[in-house]
Amino acid sequence: MVTLDKFTNTDFASLKQWIKSEEELIQFAGTIFNYPLTDSQLENYLKQKDLEPFKIKLNTTGEIIGHCELNFSNGNSRLSRILIGKSDLRGKGIGKIIITEMLKLIEKQKPNSIVDLNVFAWNNNAISCYKNLGFKENKSKNSTYNFKGNNWEVINMEIKLPITHV
Repeated sequence: MVTLDKFTNTDFASLKQWIKSEEELIQFAGTIFNYPLTDSQLENYLKQKDLEPFKIKLNTTGEIIGHCELNFSNGNSRLSRILIGKSDLRGKGIGKIIITEMLKLIEKQKPNSIVDLNVFAWNNNAISCYKNLGFKENKSKNSTYNFKGNNWEVINMEIKLPITHV
């Protein structure tokens, strides 16, 4: 249903159009970018050695519908910056397919590793997706992010590879 292809500078416009506010940018990317998202920031992003960013394409049409990233910084394996940018495609099970494809890519590079991710506690759809795939909360790595005076709880979740139930 989806393919993960290398994210390049030709994909900047799609990503920028999906991020309509500072709050959305923080939800998607944490603090690595400043709002509004610019080509310059994205060019620097592509130079990061431990990050593997991807555009998400529908197999049926080739349409770019989102973005995701594998993060191998500090020897860890992390799923980061996952966004289904086409809002009409959210809530249809595509996220589960994307996460499964990301885990397969990590498993090829780092079999038997623990993969983690961070998600805001109010993002119930994402949390449900991750739990359905076998991710478990790692309370020792939970934190709080302050956005304009509001504390957002950050939940850390992890899964041990290989996964056999997906």
